[in-house]
Amino acid sequence: AELGVERRFVPESCPRAVRPGDFVRYHYIGAFPDGTRFDSSYDRGSTFNVFVGKGQLIAGMDQALVGMCVNERRFVKIPPKLAYGSEGVPGVIPPNAVLHFDVLLIDVWNSEDQVQVQTYFKPEKCPRTVQVSDFVRYHYNGTFLDGTLFDSSHNRMRTYDTYVGIGWLIPGMDQGLLGMCVGEKRIITIPPFLAYGEDGDGKEIPGQASLVFDVVLLDLHNPKDGIAIENQLVPESCERRSQTGDFLRYHYNGTLLDGTLFDSSYSRNRTYDTYVGKGYVIAGMDEGLLGVCTGEKRRIIIPPHLGYGEEGRGKIPGSAVLIFDIHVVDFHNPSDSVSITVHYKPSNCTVLSKKGDYLKYHYNASLLDGTLLDSTHSLGKTYNIVLGSGQVVLGMDMGLQDMCVGERRTVVIPPHLGYGEDGVEGEVPGSAVLVFDIELLELVSGLPEGYMFVWNGEISPNLFEEIDQNHDGEVLLEEFSEYIQTQVDTGKGKLAPGFDFEKIVKNMFTNQDRDGNGKVTAEEFKLKDQEAKEEHDEL
Repeated sequence: AELGVERRFVPESCPRAVRPGDFVRYHYIGAFPDGTRFDSSYDRGSTFNVFVGKGQLIAGMDQALVGMCVNERRFVKIPPKLAYGSEGVPGVIPPNAVLHFDVLLIDVWNSEDQVQVQTYFKPEKCPRTVQVSDFVRYHYNGTFLDGTLFDSSHNRMRTYDTYVGIGWLIPGMDQGLLGMCVGEKRIITIPPFLAYGEDGDGKEIPGQASLVFDVVLLDLHNPKDGIAIENQLVPESCERRSQTGDFLRYHYNGTLLDGTLFDSSYSRNRTYDTYVGKGYVIAGMDEGLLGVCTGEKRRIIIPPHLGYGEEGRGKIPGSAVLIFDIHVVDFHNPSDSVSITVHYKPSNCTVLSKKGDYLKYHYNASLLDGTLLDSTHSLGKTYNIVLGSGQVVLGMDMGLQDMCVGERRTVVIPPHLGYGEDGVEGEVPGSAVLVFDIELLELVSGLPEGYMFVWNGEISPNLFEEIDQNHDGEVLLEEFSEYIQTQVDTGKGKLAPGFDFEKIVKNMFTNQDRDGNGKVTAEEFKLKDQEAKEEHDEL
């Protein structure tokens, strides 16, 4: 005679129970007391959707649904007076029939509901939150209130990318994403009138369905964004900042906003080398590398329209904000020349180094970031060269000019006057600016340009005869070499300093041996001033 309700399954969590005025979606099986079925929503393949407490149901069901939780199962016995009474339903329900319903509640909402947001993880740092017109990239799992999965971006292994607040999303998601931080995780529950409404989406989502989205925000930007720069370390001494046209060498770690690493120059153990402001790198990096100092560390945050755009590249997804943590190793300009800073110059500085002089000096060689490359001090011996003879890089030849013994100076050499784009494998990186701290210890004056040997006094009028010791009219290399050695030993002549004696003598002899037969005759033999008069350019 009375309504009977048996709660056969009650879920552990019941955040909301049915109240009069709520709209519900439920499955049911309707049977008579003898077990004979008269109706089933399962047979129709769709839930029964109805408002509770508004007279749209038989009185017994209106009462029996109140207090139910989603996923709760109830067995309901309804007497005739709360069902179809003495009239029944012709052909379906006989008069005065007791009805049994096995009910499973799938969904419940109310027309006064709003979007519900439950944040279950929020990063400690949240410099920016989602605002209207922002573009976001997020992952989600979409379920109904009963937990049934209807969609997942994780399964597609691709984020959902969209503008927020401009109608690209269902209204409830537009609301639910506002205020999120990158890295935040939240559950957004959306009533159907802010989702797909009475008709559903025509695919997976039925009409009048509440939707639950478990969302993690991976990326966030606005089309109006420029790059953002966070200075992490700026050297106290910064004599020069990068400008358009400069060539930079820098290390970087490239990550997405959620911290995912997509590239690193450190892993390749090689700097990234490029011109700045010339379009060799993405627009955001071109801008972010301007105004840096050597040794500076900065973070450059680049929106996708200044990065790799909607298409992305490689490990970089489309529409991704990029973060580059960079460390500037060095930079120069192709117009740069050698820079010389004198730290000490003796008071009696009268003899200055020039092309052809033989120099002995100590040096420490390093990169602009201070990395030591080489040092003569560690070897315990000086470095010895003939200035201007090509024995060192052109920048060092320039940097050692006009120096006096005892002077100390720092010479900064751009790569186009050093080891160029290739560098020296295993020693000097390509395109590296070099810094040499130099102390000149000894200087031996060289000979005039073009000369390998000069006389210190008058030249004998019978020079050929003196060299031709056996007086056979021919001078061999051995005779020539012995004669030159004697002149040097006795102080009558001087060889160019810093060169191998045998190589110099052989070069001098070859210049005189004009027919190349290994002998010099009196007709072939000429001094340099005689050659000049005859318009010869041989040494």
